[in-house]
Amino acid sequence: MTASSQTAPPAPPAPDAAPEALASAPPASPTTAPTTTPTALRTEASTPTAPSRPFLHDVLRDYLGWLAVERGSSGNTVQAYGRDLRRYCSWMEEEGKAAIEQISRGDIRAYLATLREVDFAPTSIARAISAIKGLHRFAVREHLCQNDPSSALRVPKTPETLPEVLSIEQVTRLLEQPFPSTPAGLRDTAILEVLYGCGLRVSELTGLDLADISFSDACLRVTGKGEKTRITPLLGAAARSLDAYIQRGRPGLHVKRALGAQDGSAVFLSTRGTRLSRIAIHHIVETYGNTVGLPHLYPHLLRHSFATHLLEGGADLRTIQELLGHANIMTTQIYTHVDRRHIREEYLSTHPRAHLD
Repeated sequence: MTASSQTAPPAPPAPDAAPEALASAPPASPTTAPTTTPTALRTEASTPTAPSRPFLHDVLRDYLGWLAVERGSSGNTVQAYGRDLRRYCSWMEEEGKAAIEQISRGDIRAYLATLREVDFAPTSIARAISAIKGLHRFAVREHLCQNDPSSALRVPKTPETLPEVLSIEQVTRLLEQPFPSTPAGLRDTAILEVLYGCGLRVSELTGLDLADISFSDACLRVTGKGEKTRITPLLGAAARSLDAYIQRGRPGLHVKRALGAQDGSAVFLSTRGTRLSRIAIHHIVETYGNTVGLPHLYPHLLRHSFATHLLEGGADLRTIQELLGHANIMTTQIYTHVDRRHIREEYLSTHPRAHLD
């Protein structure tokens, strides 16, 4: 066989790509469907969470705690502000203002208008404004909100009213009536005598402890507003009736039953041996007043009478201020107006030409 007669083998098929190109190409990956993030989720993830707004009642709770602990306000003041501000916060929440930063000056004025519509006394409205202003000042100071919508509000001046007082004859009738000779009767006698003889507030009377009495030094240690203490004389009928109660009346009230609930330090006890409450004192005073024809008698009226009768008897105003525990003598000066009224009445009843025209 010759070379020319041999048949050439068929050519191999051309490759699709050069070997170099195949080597450099990335390996094929399986086909996947594209993923998308829902718009709502993208928005939620990209938007920072807004800080929560302080709710009114939370701010109120913190404010009342601050009043009691840091400012040292009396329990009565905290209770009164609490009542006023709970009413305020509830009204605002009903108006859709649950957060303190939502309240505007117009909202506050609208609230005060509702108080006037339901015939709140001017003194009650003035106290409510003071409480509201205190709450908002506290919120700004504690960085709970930026603006104080109450800053432009002014506490209205309340009309000055002279305190009611008993005459000396009325006091005598009250304190010299026959009292029961029981432990409770001895206690009630001492309560009335100390209220008038020492000029105490009812909260000061209920707060008296045995350690506050010194018969040898003839004085009481009294804890007044703002936990301030003062020393007041304990003399005459007040000292005598209190000593009789301590010696013969109180042991009968501090009984053995229900010992766990009893108060061993309190001066004035209930028939259960617990510290007597302010409401109980009010009831005792009113009951004995009704007995001698003095209806609606209340403890503070005896305090007013104490101060007025001292002034009428020639006591110095500064002395009366100290005895009453007034921080400012301006508070005590109201009794000078009562004394001037007494002087005018004495003049009209005794001067022979007082009624000539």
